[in-house]
Amino acid sequence: MSETAGEAKAEVKQASKEVKESENVAEKYSAMTVSKNSEINMGELSSAFSAVPTHKPVKKQIQFVEEKQEFSRFPTKTGRRSLSRSISQSSTDSYSSAASYTDSSDDETSPRDKTQVNSKGSSDFCVKNIKQAEFGRREIEIAEQALLCCSDMSALISLRKRAQSEKPLAGAKIVGCTHITAQTAVLIETLVALGAQCRWTACNIYSTQNEVAAALAERGVAVFAWKGESEDDFWWCIDCCVNTEGWQPNMILDDGGDLTHWVYKKYPNVFKKIRGIVEESVTGVHRLYQLSKAGKLCVPAMNVNDSVTKQKFDNLYCCRESILDGLKRTTGVMFGGKQVVVCGYGEVGKGCSAALKALGAVVYVTEIDPICALQACMDGFRVVKLNEVIRLVDVVITCTGNKNVVTRDQLDRMKNGCIVCNMGHSNTEIDVASLRTPELTWERVRSQVDHVIWPDGKRVILLAEGRLLNLSCSTVPTFVLSITATTQALALIELYNAPDGRYKQDVYLLPKKMDEYVASLHLATFDAHLTELTDEQAKYLGLNKNGPFKPNYYRY
Repeated sequence: MSETAGEAKAEVKQASKEVKESENVAEKYSAMTVSKNSEINMGELSSAFSAVPTHKPVKKQIQFVEEKQEFSRFPTKTGRRSLSRSISQSSTDSYSSAASYTDSSDDETSPRDKTQVNSKGSSDFCVKNIKQAEFGRREIEIAEQALLCCSDMSALISLRKRAQSEKPLAGAKIVGCTHITAQTAVLIETLVALGAQCRWTACNIYSTQNEVAAALAERGVAVFAWKGESEDDFWWCIDCCVNTEGWQPNMILDDGGDLTHWVYKKYPNVFKKIRGIVEESVTGVHRLYQLSKAGKLCVPAMNVNDSVTKQKFDNLYCCRESILDGLKRTTGVMFGGKQVVVCGYGEVGKGCSAALKALGAVVYVTEIDPICALQACMDGFRVVKLNEVIRLVDVVITCTGNKNVVTRDQLDRMKNGCIVCNMGHSNTEIDVASLRTPELTWERVRSQVDHVIWPDGKRVILLAEGRLLNLSCSTVPTFVLSITATTQALALIELYNAPDGRYKQDVYLLPKKMDEYVASLHLATFDAHLTELTDEQAKYLGLNKNGPFKPNYYRY
């Protein structure tokens, strides 16, 4: 995803504003989770975790929708058949990760047409197969044990154990739309342990682990998600989470903005009563800025995506590892000597490019931002226009968050056997819709792998139908998910417990203090020891000894 520095003057002016001292609930509870090895004394923090309001999107050059529209995605009338099934009747398997559970009961019947009840007698959920709950529980327990033993997610587990007695989210009714995996299940169950009531759905039709969804449903979380939903299923599941008798959400945790969009459009009265929105994707954040600019954002929102601990870890390091996992699992291709073009050199693009270069691939980069382009050049990549190399490359990877990055004309000019995939959140980057025409033949060769065949016999290998590759076709490291999940949990606690007037109807960035704190919680994994400033050094730099150590406008 390409990035811009925004309007520097505005940021400096904004960063110079003094943040008022106030009791901050997020700080109160986050301070309880400091590990024994932490170098930070959270009890001595003098500045509150007050979020920084932002009025202009950092990535303002990207346009996802027309000026007169807030959102571009609407439910379709395509019926309830799985998209993967509609493309090829010969496909009989559904992708699952290495540890995923499958059995003969996972047939063609839509979960919407099944009557399922958990052991408590509740039917307030819709998953692929509730009988998978026991296996899904083992998946979640393995994730939790890995987090504790390896410190991979110890911050989140620690927050759950130490703060659950005080229930900082008691009374919170959180409706969430994220990827549903064993790792995100740890976040969901942490929110429940802290007192929240949760209803959950998936932000991607291919990333749900069916057995994990079943395990959550068995524990009483109202989950509406399964792998391979159709577009109609996707919006139906969101509606089931929001529109239920006797329950009204007061908090939103979103990934991509689809849930926020649905509540805003379909249930405006509910939207007005929301106490806060937490959004973690660039696409969803862009939509929030659109609402704010139009004066239609009537609730405060936290921009988690642009927090340092999200961008520099989830976007960069996670994608650096998971891009190869997804490509290897689906294609088994050898990358030494292959020519690859990465569209976008934001944090996701940087991670993908570095991983592919390390395997010996010849990597080209496309960019619109001269700063990111210069970074690519300094990192040893050739910056090109896509049309200059489209006939030569073996792999095309989109990482921008924009739309129509790869057009039908460019798809027509690709070489035989070219692999095309997307690492951005939105499925609009590759013009997949233009490929659904009578003259082209779709052949499902394996789960999440389609050969699109031209009349002359040329084949283009499309992965995950243009949707997010890593979570659709592989898994992602637990460690980086812990960083993002901890940030999300603290943001929810802060927004829910903030006194009236602290946050206006605007989009806020998490303060540098919060980023530094979340990072400090994960240093124990590496047995890292922070250097402490002396009083003289702190005075010389004009800093508090406990941070924050960088101004809000600092770019890491």
